[in-house]
Amino acid sequence: MALPATMRHIATTGVGGPEVMAVASGPLPVPGPDELLVEVHAAGVNRPDVQQRRGAYPPPPGASPIIGLEAAGVVVGMGSQVSGWQLGEPVCALTNGGAYAEYVAVPAAQSLRPPKGYDHLRAAALPETYFTVWANLFDRGGLRAGESVLIHGGSSGIGTTAVQLAKAFGATVIVTAGSAEKLAACRSLGADHGINYRTEDFVAEVARITDRRGVDVVLDMVGGDYIPRNIRCLALDGRLVQIAFLQGSKVPEFDMLPVMTRRLTLTGSTMRPRSTAQKGAIADALREKVWPHLDAGRCAPVIHATFPLEQVAAAHALMESSAHVGKIMLKVR
Repeated sequence: MALPATMRHIATTGVGGPEVMAVASGPLPVPGPDELLVEVHAAGVNRPDVQQRRGAYPPPPGASPIIGLEAAGVVVGMGSQVSGWQLGEPVCALTNGGAYAEYVAVPAAQSLRPPKGYDHLRAAALPETYFTVWANLFDRGGLRAGESVLIHGGSSGIGTTAVQLAKAFGATVIVTAGSAEKLAACRSLGADHGINYRTEDFVAEVARITDRRGVDVVLDMVGGDYIPRNIRCLALDGRLVQIAFLQGSKVPEFDMLPVMTRRLTLTGSTMRPRSTAQKGAIADALREKVWPHLDAGRCAPVIHATFPLEQVAAAHALMESSAHVGKIMLKVR
């Protein structure tokens, strides 16, 4: 398969606002022995991309400096150790960076064939949120059928994914969001209860909804003073799963005694530093346990807006405004 010598990609002129990003030209990445070379048709925009642009989330050693953690397209090359893939096959992948480009090299272990009937745009909206939600809500958080979960930021890309998966696996779902419109969107995806965090006390509302029992799991991306409040929302043997810190990672003073007396678990993780083997194990779990729900239409990515690659700054501005419901996407070709 003949490939061009150069590709368009998004480069940054420094650390700063969306305006530091612009289209540039550069060489194609060379896939490693265990990697696929993907001709990118679409890529997702995620909060970690914004943090990388601001200089707060640098790529790990050896990863592409180009922003972008998920992509979908066509396999156009592969390393010597790759098996089970064919040139020309559609693919979606969790990348280690480099997705804001016409070509990206990704570990084959982190790559999945799109669900039935998915085009490149919908497929590109899957990896980052589905890997993150599965690893944290179900693996670390241990959410099971018959349990209840409080999902903060229910209208975000992570939130809309978490709502649908929690319902698909038989949980009762409570969400927080900042407007009646966003709460209505969450309910349309299956949320059982919605709390407007701007006008309501989510701790009091969780107590009311659960008849003071509390929830089994809290999935939180806010941090800051939400942390002690989340602990107050947990039932006996409850689990708090932290995936981000939009209000900072510093925990205000709070009493640790409830953690002991109610046998609570405080946990969390980030995705990017994990090894290829660890991410590959998550991909295997998704293929086995989640892809059937996507194939059957019981879950689907919620795409709020799509921008051409050249308008990446507008896509990031929308992400930072938090005015969206679901995913923000880039159409690369």
